[in-house]
Parts: sequence; C-alpha cells; structure tokens
Amino acid sequence: MCGIVGVASIRNSVDILIGGISKLEYRGYDSTGLAYVNGEHLARLRSVGRVAHLDELAKKKKVVALTGLAHTRWATHGVPSEANAHPHFSVREGLEIGIVHNGIVENHEALRARMKAKGYKFTSQTDTEVMVHHVHSLVAGGLTLFAAVKKASSAWEGAYAVGFISNREPDVVIGARKGSPLLLGLGQQENFLASDASAILARTRDMVYLNEGDVVELRADRVTICDANGKTVKRSVTRSQLNADATDLGRYKHYMQKEIFEQPGAIANTLEMVINAHSLHSNLFGAPAEKIFNKINNILILACGTSYHAGLVARYWLEAIAGIPTSVEIASEYRYRDSATARNTLVITISQSGETADTLAALKHAQSLGLKETLSICNVPESALIRQSKLRFLTRAGPEIGVASTKAFTTQLAALFVLTLVLAKQRKRLSSKREAEFLKALRHLPRAMKSVLSIEPQIAKWAKRLKGKNHALFLGRGLHFPIAMEGALKLKEISYIHAEAYAAGELKHGPLALVDEHMPVIAVAPNDQLLEKLKSNLQEVSARKGELYVFADRGARIEQGPRLHAAELTDHAGPLSPILHVIPLQLLAYHVALLRGTDVDKPRNLAKSVTVE
Repeated sequence: MCGIVGVASIRNSVDILIGGISKLEYRGYDSTGLAYVNGEHLARLRSVGRVAHLDELAKKKKVVALTGLAHTRWATHGVPSEANAHPHFSVREGLEIGIVHNGIVENHEALRARMKAKGYKFTSQTDTEVMVHHVHSLVAGGLTLFAAVKKASSAWEGAYAVGFISNREPDVVIGARKGSPLLLGLGQQENFLASDASAILARTRDMVYLNEGDVVELRADRVTICDANGKTVKRSVTRSQLNADATDLGRYKHYMQKEIFEQPGAIANTLEMVINAHSLHSNLFGAPAEKIFNKINNILILACGTSYHAGLVARYWLEAIAGIPTSVEIASEYRYRDSATARNTLVITISQSGETADTLAALKHAQSLGLKETLSICNVPESALIRQSKLRFLTRAGPEIGVASTKAFTTQLAALFVLTLVLAKQRKRLSSKREAEFLKALRHLPRAMKSVLSIEPQIAKWAKRLKGKNHALFLGRGLHFPIAMEGALKLKEISYIHAEAYAAGELKHGPLALVDEHMPVIAVAPNDQLLEKLKSNLQEVSARKGELYVFADRGARIEQGPRLHAAELTDHAGPLSPILHVIPLQLLAYHVALLRGTDVDKPRNLAKSVTVE
C-alpha cells in the first residue's frame, strides 16, 4: 500500500525522491517523509498530509540529497501521526540508521522485547522501528549495513519491502523484499530503489525486479544483489514499456474519469493478439497451456475486491460456454478455512497489481494443498503473482492511478472471456462458426464501449438526484448480478454512500423491506432471457414507491415514469454484455462523488495496491 523511493547518486536527487512518491500517491497514504545524508548525520522531514506539503518543507530548507529515501505511509501499526510517519531512525553512539518500510513484520513484539533488552528506546507505535533498531544493533557490532540487513532480514517474519541508509556509509542505499514489491532502477552514475516503476520513470526505464528474499546494495556506480541464501546473483534488466506521460491527467479532471474513458483502448490493446487472429490458441496463456488445459476438470478462482467480481462473472462464462465446474473464492478467506480440493483443478488468480498480499498468500496455500496448475491474470508483467504462476495473461490496461478500479476490471473480464473460449474450443464445445462469431464480437467491443460512454451527460443529470442520498440498492440478474455488486462497490468507495447489491429475484426475500420513497434502486437491464423476470422485480420496487434508475439495452422497452428513469445503452452484446453494463455504473459513481466533493482518486481509508493482509 505504501510507497518507497530511494536513490544513490552523484547529484542532487530531491526531485526524484519527492517527485517519485508523488507518482505513488494513488496507492493511498496518510503521511509522508524524506530522509537523506546531510554531512556526517542523517536528516529527515515528515508530514501528516500530502506530498505537496513535504515538497514545500524541502524547498524551504533547501534540502540537497545525493543519498536518500522517501516514503508514503498507509497506517497499519499506529495511528497516522508525525511520530509514526516514515522514515524512522535509530540513533546511538554516533551511529545513525534510517529506514522506510512497506508491509508488516508479524513477529515485531518478540523483536521489540529483544531490542528493549539491548537498551533501545522506542518513539513510535510502528513495527518498522523494531527493524531499524535490529539493524542498528548489528552494524554497531561491526557489520556493514549490507551484511546487517542480510542477517536481520532472515529473522523478520511477514511481508516487507525496506530501504536503509546510514551516516557511516553515506553513499549507500540498502533494499530488501519479501512478499512486498521492490525493484531497482539503473541510471547513469545513479541507481534507484522503488516499490513501483512509475516512481522513477522520469530518470530511467531500465528496471531490475527483485526476487523473494533478495537484498541489494545500491551505490551511484553499481548495484550488488544477494538472494535469500546469501549468494551474490545477477537479475535480468527489463526495459519498462511505461511512458512517464502515461500518468498525466491530460484533459480530464480526475484519473478515474480518464481511466473510464481509456477503456475502449485498453480493451483493444489487451485483445490485440486475439482480434487480429482468425482463430484462438491456448498459447495465448503460455507455452505449457495446451498440456495443462487438456487435463483440468475444475477451476478455482482466487481474487479480492473488484477482481473477485470479475471472477464471479467468469464463473457464468466458464460453466455455460466451456462446461467446466468453477468456484470463486475471496482470497483473504480461502487460506483460512479447511477446503476440499479436487484433482486436476486449474487455480486462476486475478489482480491488477500482481502484488495483492491476500491473493499471493491464497495462491501459495492452494499450491501447498497440491494444486499445482496455476494461471494469473494481471496488469503488471514482472509482478510476484505472474512469477509464481505457470501460466499468465497480461491485461494491457496501462497504469491505473485511481484507487477505484475501472479499466483493470474490464480488461480482466476480457481476458477471462478469451480464456473461456480457449477452454471451450479445447473441450470441443466451440464450433468454428461460433468461434468466428465471438471473435467478431470481440473486435466490435471497443466501438460498443465508446457508444456507451456517450451517455455520460444523462448519467451526470441522474447524479444530481442521487448526491444527497445515504443509501442505494443495486439489482442485477444472472451474469449481471456481479456487475451490480461492482456498481455498488464503486459508489461506496468514492462517494461514501452505503450501497448493497442483490440478485433481483432475492428482493422479496428480505431487501424489499428497505424500499420506500427515499431509497434509490439502480438496475442493470440487458435485453436477455431474464429481462421479463427483471421487469417484474422493478414493478415490486415501483409498488413500494422506490425510485428506479435503469441501464437498459436497445429494445428492452423500459417505460419511463415520474419515479422510473431509464438510460439506453446499445444493442445487447450477448455474453459480453457485462463489460458494457459496468461502464455506466462507473460513471454514475464518479459523478455522484464529484457532486459530493469527495476525493475521487484517493478515497479515505483505502489504498490502490493492497500489499498487507
């Protein structure tokens, strides 16, 4: 969740340190800080507030930093405060060490007792301070900073990414990772440490993605990496395809709005190899895919939040089109229950970042139960999730800055639909004619999405009616029920309106008791075989004076009235309909939040990349 930027350079790098963490603001944070070598001592600035305030402090003090660390913190241990903000220092007998840390050290209480017994004083509530005192004790005993971090990290339990600096080695930055993302950036007479490539794109595009357990020493002219066994290793250099301008707002007010409108292009990029082909092939998911797909009889999908909703939609597709029994589990729950495993199961993990802690842990748990066939759908090519799976499909959504996921979700759905078709074809359930029809529909999808985006002005008018509400119900049927769930989640995330989604047929089994003239009800109404059933559910709402807002396909014949508002999208898209119907729900949440004056891109208490449990 937090953001890390570190630098070892021959020139002043305050701009990359503060500019870097400003690029990571989207991940969510409640405090920020900067540590740097200042002559024979370490210095730091910390702020409970935005990165812009830290930048003001640095400019006011005219900070110069050749070696330094910067951090954005999302509180886990300890309330948001300057005392709990990173960087944390351990200062004793002339030795000064600073740390920034993402993640959680689960055995921090035992380590804290050890450090207190050694005479170390604690000034914060964080688990992070335990780590810096631990390293300090080892350096004070004669180890270099690099050697001390290698030794100390073997005792840390949990997930972490850390950066260290010391006044005794003023030109060195040390980094280490386990279960939390950390990478290197290689420059000219300068090298960088970061939790996300976007933080350092302004100075380099040459990246080294660290493996689990790696510890690295950065100097301006070289880097040295040791693996979890303490052996010096070389890691491959990846040329980042991201563009520093990709995270600019351009003509849009917010990143969420920009990313909603980027969806047609993101879908086209994700499906490029599919829509330009005449037929589907299993190698879209990796060289071993055909062999693995041939032997699977079941599918288990593991994901969290919005990605979980994508998995729920995929279950309808996989069972109806490919004929494969599919279960979908919330990743954070799956690993903590005793589950029955079926042989020949394909485990699919879905994550925008590929670093979601719960999903990574769930994947490891599934593998420990003997489920070895794994596939990850992810937007980040060098992420931990991709590296831990046999098969992969990369969604080419580009950087997603807004905390409320939009284009990552629709590209995940597109990837899952392609997977469904490939599996159906391999199982002899997809005729050549039907395959051609689906490929045609996929080629048309970006154009259909643009058509749906054109109703934004109507949605903005609806938002004026909804802005003062405190509750809302979302309804959907069949494979659109998860889309209703996603719509409710979006409204909750960014407008702070309490919203719940129900399968429309469940209304009379309880939720109908909530409906009165003050309860807005948002319904997803595709022109499919369940439309007439849904219309009956809408009548149940109207009879209780509920106010309806209905997103319908052309030809659905939803009759408008004083308390029934209908927006017509486009022609029914068959199984691909969920990808179209989620767009107006995203726009509705955006415009309601806009009118309520909330922070659309960085909603309170939430983070973009959830790298702790």
